[in-house]
Amino acid sequence: MLKSLTLTALLLATGSASAANLTVYAAASLTDAFTELGKAFDAQSGHRTTFSFAGSQALRTQLENGAKADVYASANDAQYTPLVTRGLVAPGQAFVRNKLTLIVPKSNASLRTLNDLTKPGLKLVLADRTVPVGDYTRRMLTAIDRSGTYGRDFSARVLKNVVSEETNVRQVALKVQLGEADAAVVYATDVTPTLKPLVRAIALPTRFNQNASYPIGVLKGTASPEAAQAFVTYVQSPAGQKILRKWGFLSLQ
Repeated sequence: MLKSLTLTALLLATGSASAANLTVYAAASLTDAFTELGKAFDAQSGHRTTFSFAGSQALRTQLENGAKADVYASANDAQYTPLVTRGLVAPGQAFVRNKLTLIVPKSNASLRTLNDLTKPGLKLVLADRTVPVGDYTRRMLTAIDRSGTYGRDFSARVLKNVVSEETNVRQVALKVQLGEADAAVVYATDVTPTLKPLVRAIALPTRFNQNASYPIGVLKGTASPEAAQAFVTYVQSPAGQKILRKWGFLSLQ
């Protein structure tokens, strides 16, 4: 159960009321939510939080190569657990969920169902398979193949239409926004207030959609372990969860 933290309790959790400079590495899909959440956390705690947003796999590579940060939030366990194994980050605490959605330009009225993704000449953009959303997307396609709903070779026919594989989910969404793609698979949270007027989101069947679970933890070697843990605690608190839900994320329950 998530803890309800007052300002006093939060400062006590840091062990000190002195301000710390925190660097948080976070999945690109968290950009809007964490930017707002960080401002709220700083206002309550007195700390100063800076974010580095990118594909979880890119952030993992940076950390493995010596980059310094205090907190890491990934969009899946596959990019988080190897850092735990190497002793670079504390075991992850899942803090939020996400779902996939299909987006098309608002002007595209011809694409209505998943089966339309196999149309010859369609320009589809996905994230690379090493990116969490790219992995989730391919898991979804495999689930559709197994069901036989659109034929056992559905994923092969869809992947033939892929014209670009991006390194983070925001770049995938941008391709549709710029008119460079007829369709793309992103997280539901990537249909931001800025993007929403420009695209049409097509909900994916629940039985095929993927449950994207996000882990977060304090990096080993941080100069401010108590402040870093306070940030993680705030993310899990009712106040932090409220901000995440505002941006379309799903609670763990």
